[in-house]
Amino acid sequence: MSYTNKIRLLLSSAEAISREQDTDRLLLMLSDLARDLLGVDRCSLFLIDRERGELWTRVAHGVEEIRVSADSGIVGWVAREGKSAIVKDAYKDPRFNPEVDTATGYRTHNLIAIPLFDRNGNVLGVFQAVNKLEGEPGDEDVELFTLLGGYASSALENSTMQRKVKEAYREAVMRLSHAAEYKDPETYNHIIRVGLFARLIAEKLGLEEEVCENITLAAPMHDIGKIGIPDAILLKKGKLEEWEWEVMKRHTVIGYEILKDSSSELLQMAALIALDHHERWDGTGYPNRKRGEEISLWGRITSIVDVFDALLSKRPYKEPWSLDRTVEYIISLKGKHFDPTLVDIVQS
Repeated sequence: MSYTNKIRLLLSSAEAISREQDTDRLLLMLSDLARDLLGVDRCSLFLIDRERGELWTRVAHGVEEIRVSADSGIVGWVAREGKSAIVKDAYKDPRFNPEVDTATGYRTHNLIAIPLFDRNGNVLGVFQAVNKLEGEPGDEDVELFTLLGGYASSALENSTMQRKVKEAYREAVMRLSHAAEYKDPETYNHIIRVGLFARLIAEKLGLEEEVCENITLAAPMHDIGKIGIPDAILLKKGKLEEWEWEVMKRHTVIGYEILKDSSSELLQMAALIALDHHERWDGTGYPNRKRGEEISLWGRITSIVDVFDALLSKRPYKEPWSLDRTVEYIISLKGKHFDPTLVDIVQS
């Protein structure tokens, strides 16, 4: 590939690199691009783990995760010094650490390693290209690698910031899920398990990872509307009067009203879950007596996992059911309370 075409490839890849927010996919994208640009056998992008004093990568062509001491090897030297290294014979370079070769059975002949900097000038990682397929690494390779390294640095820093924002958002959502817990004696563990069970069903349905992640967080918010139910009804020990039961059922609508206007796909999903998780496949549920696929998939999933976990759990008023008894009960309500497809998944 000519130098001009390599520059074109680099420029055409810039937008995709800047959009990618998943760190693992980003590392793989950058490593594949570097291998094509430089004509090398393997590439790896190491990130600094300052707490452990290590450099690590989950993406290195031909190997699983690698962790190396930040004090050893050429990668460690580049990270410490903040300088590039071009090595034409690795085993003659005193900085080279052959431990990774020994562990993987690979043989490093030559390599280029460049530091990656954040916007404050701190080293955040090292990009390494190993074994030029034709000839030795030269100045043109370093120039191309450095250009790609600039893209990589910006993308990785953005990915890290996005991850931190996502983690904060996740925590806020979970705190919102627990809001109803302060008024209703359902346990924290039940709320978490509902999310995990919902994810398992979503995975069995072959839904995309982002959807599976969203329902993990959205399903625990199914009863958020209970914060709008008077304590005298919500916490009443005995059987509810008919009018009290009508008030209690409004927690579905209240939850929907709380969540429905968000622009977040996750909270939009949670709104439908809050509204639909007491609907029944045969149309006898509440609040809207929806039937079949009129009920959102998210509501159908949460309905079955909520009952499933509640039956398996010990409560003040009951002992936990066995798994066999619980599954038999779920099967008995196939096509009545629950979506038949979801019952088949639980049965399996």
